[in-house]
Amino acid sequence: MRKFCLVMVLFAGTSMLYAQQLVTRANYAMAAKYSPNRLKKMVFSTSVDPHWLKKSNRFWYMYETTAGKKWLLVDPVKNEKKILFDNDKLAAAITLIVKDPFDAQHLPIDSLKFVRDENWIQFQIKSSIDEANTDTSKNKSDEAKPKKKVFYFEYNINTNELVELRDFKRPVRKPAWANISPDSAIVLFGRDNNLYWMDKQNYEKSLRNEDDSTIVEHVLTKDGIENFSYYNSSNLSGLGESNVDKEKNKKKRKAVWAYWSPNSRYFTLTRVDNKNVQDLWIINSIAQPRPTLETYKYWMPGEKQSPVDHLYVFDMQKKEGKELQLSAFKDQDISIWATPGKKNNRDDDTRPGIWLGNNLGFYFTRTSRDLKRIDICKAWVVPDTIQTLIEERFNTYVEVKRLGLVNDGKELVEWSERDGWGHFYLYDANGKLKNQITSGPYHCEDILGIDSDKRILYFTANAREKNENPYYLHAYSIHLDGTGLTLLNQGNFDHSVDLNDDNRYFVDNSGRVNTVPVSVLYNSDGKVIMNLEIADLSALMATGYRFPEPFTVKANDGITDLYGVLYKPFDFDSTKKYPVIEYVYPGPQTEAVNTAFSTNMNRTDRLAQLGFVVVTVGNRGGNPSRSKWYHTYGYGNLRDYGLADKKTAAEQLCNKYAFMDINRVGIHGHSGGGFMSAAAMLVYPNFFKVAVASSGNHDNSIYNRWWSEKHHGVKEIIIGGDTSFVCSIDKNPTIASHLKGHLMLSTGDIDNNVHPANTIRLANELIKANKRFDLVILPGQRHGYGDMTEYFWWRMADYFSKYLMGDDTERSVNITEIENDMPMNK
Repeated sequence: MRKFCLVMVLFAGTSMLYAQQLVTRANYAMAAKYSPNRLKKMVFSTSVDPHWLKKSNRFWYMYETTAGKKWLLVDPVKNEKKILFDNDKLAAAITLIVKDPFDAQHLPIDSLKFVRDENWIQFQIKSSIDEANTDTSKNKSDEAKPKKKVFYFEYNINTNELVELRDFKRPVRKPAWANISPDSAIVLFGRDNNLYWMDKQNYEKSLRNEDDSTIVEHVLTKDGIENFSYYNSSNLSGLGESNVDKEKNKKKRKAVWAYWSPNSRYFTLTRVDNKNVQDLWIINSIAQPRPTLETYKYWMPGEKQSPVDHLYVFDMQKKEGKELQLSAFKDQDISIWATPGKKNNRDDDTRPGIWLGNNLGFYFTRTSRDLKRIDICKAWVVPDTIQTLIEERFNTYVEVKRLGLVNDGKELVEWSERDGWGHFYLYDANGKLKNQITSGPYHCEDILGIDSDKRILYFTANAREKNENPYYLHAYSIHLDGTGLTLLNQGNFDHSVDLNDDNRYFVDNSGRVNTVPVSVLYNSDGKVIMNLEIADLSALMATGYRFPEPFTVKANDGITDLYGVLYKPFDFDSTKKYPVIEYVYPGPQTEAVNTAFSTNMNRTDRLAQLGFVVVTVGNRGGNPSRSKWYHTYGYGNLRDYGLADKKTAAEQLCNKYAFMDINRVGIHGHSGGGFMSAAAMLVYPNFFKVAVASSGNHDNSIYNRWWSEKHHGVKEIIIGGDTSFVCSIDKNPTIASHLKGHLMLSTGDIDNNVHPANTIRLANELIKANKRFDLVILPGQRHGYGDMTEYFWWRMADYFSKYLMGDDTERSVNITEIENDMPMNK
């Protein structure tokens, strides 16, 4: 009898095991429903983006739903929200003038802004009428192409009067090369590696015709040379010009990254000597008529040949410049801070770059190559001296944020992680610490504003509110003496905040991955003024969309909480057993885990619709919005630090949910996530069965110096007064022989961020190890894959469906899902 009972129990257990039917057929039709092209027709505005006005605390915004667009004006003082115009009446009035048919739901209003006394708005409408293209600033080949006539209007929001501006000439948009002084009197630009300037009158000539021979230009410097010029100082990646284009454009005006004093007398810039930085190359094989070469400077980790930063200040009254002497560290980096732009200037045609400071000086940072030392400094222009205000030192890398100025710099608000958490500190003008403003086990993020009269700091922070996801951002206020900390936007949601220039009102956009986004107007005391909008997800919901599910698991130490999101097929059946895909990014600047609703669904919601359970989850070392310990956990172990947490998170979820198949776990990521996906297959080859690793930095010895040396660490060695740097990082190619499962590698062949050599080197070692794998090269694509993104997605879908799900369906050579989504009119 006892034996019979045992047999029955075993039989029952076997029945329960096989009750979970394995999902082995991919649902391509469901995934096709959520292509980016289709999503943009289902979900429109999900947040309020305020345009604050100059002469009041009012703001306007546009909000789009399935009913079309609406334009609204909000007056916080009057607690009033109203439409800017009646769409039906305005459409009819515009139709009468333009002679093209418009209706309330299809008003193509462009470039709307408030003008005059802010009771009038100005906007433009493009018509169907062809007119000759007289824009001589364009290429000769473009001159003959007709363009559509644009009608310009002004509309009085009080009287509903519509006026056509018949002789209106819209100001030509500021060209990329023009750096305009705050008083608009001087326009700075680069040419032949040097600095030039022109006055306002000649600048206006250039807007009519860039090649006007009567334009008067003035030379400001003469010592600029190739790779030590006064512009284009980036040594991180290429500018996207082929060598042929570079030669063709070398005489054209170039943009100069300079910051002006408020009174327009001075400007400052960093001039970077890149002569010794080694070249890197990519070849665009599909360029016409011949393949083209792109050569650019690229500084790799551990390399001796580094760029050298020089800081200059120019006096435009004297028309002369001078280099400031500020050397402190070998291979130091100099970074100038700009004044935060005013919110009420966003609709202006030009917004000058103004240095952080006053007319007599500006603030900047001086950073050691190992990033363990950062000096916050002030440069005085009269006399030209350097004052070191604050010295930040740490055993891992130091991070800083822009200073906040109180009373024009009489006091300073500095952000620092010196006590293990990101907090604010108050200093006097000379860098003497007065007091710590915020403190405790939470992470302060950004300064929203400073009220110098009331001595209140407005800022955002994470992880202070109990029983919430620590990544949910909130707004707070606190007195500069550290008293009166106040939460301004309650609610267990992730919040984004836009505070106006007067520090009186802010727009709060909030939500979670499993809620509809909501927009609310608050005052700076944290009082709700009015509800603004609730996102319209009706069309999306009608397709059967279901929100994903947030979860919490433990890290591999069994202590640290990790936060993630679970994405299921919308036709989810709990009696089935689904293969699992982890979508990953290792950090250290993000974990690729959504905290709020997003229409960027390709790698999450949409991938799940094929018939997978998709998991996104953080890992120790993955995000700066927690403690310094959490953020720097991977310091010194850049390849492997996050892998154990990704594995143990998947194990915990599979043990908790019977519908997740622990024997079919795949992994996918892009860039750092591509690096991590391949590493997971090689470090845990018995757990992860399939990976799609796109554009991964698989060999960090040839990735950019900043990311690799900062987050892995670089050792500074001083021998006999000579300083050198050593950086050695574990690489994916060195363990290529560990591969057991199916691996698909992809890269764009002209990726000048993560060079294709990263993927090719891993492929080389896989071939040497006699491993079968797949390699997808996307011709003419850079790091983001551009117009081949959808093609790549379906290749990824094929790969996971075949090798992880076990779907052996023979598919057409044509990707019909793309063909059905796009018109075949070419």
